[in-house]
Amino acid sequence: MKSGVPLNDADRKPWLESLQRVIRDSLKKAESAVLACSALKKSYRDMLLIDERVRFVYLKGDYDLIKERLRARSDHYMNPDLLDSQFETLEEPHDALQIDIGSSPDAIVEIIRQHLCV
Repeated sequence: MKSGVPLNDADRKPWLESLQRVIRDSLKKAESAVLACSALKKSYRDMLLIDERVRFVYLKGDYDLIKERLRARSDHYMNPDLLDSQFETLEEPHDALQIDIGSSPDAIVEIIRQHLCV
C-alpha cells in the first residue's frame, strides 16, 4: 500500500485470518477487545463475524475529509493516492453502529461506549 498498489482479496486473506484468531482468542478468554481495520467488503466482515458478540462500528467519513487527514499524516503506510480504490471497494455495512468521523475522537469513543458497553 505504501508504494501505491492496492491490496487484493488474496493479499488481505492472511491479515483477516490473523484478526479472526485474535477475535477468537479474546472471546475464549471473555475479554473485551477493540480491533481497528478497514474490512471494506461484506465478505471481509463475514470472516470476522465469528460470534454474535462481535460488533462492528462503521466510522463513516466524507471523501474530502479523509483525503485531507491522510495527507496530513507523516510516516504512515497508507498512500493517499489509494483512497479512490478504497472508496471503490467499500461496501458500506448496514448492520453496524455508524458514526460520523467529523466528531472529535473523544466524542466518537463516548458514542461507542454508550452503544456497545454493557
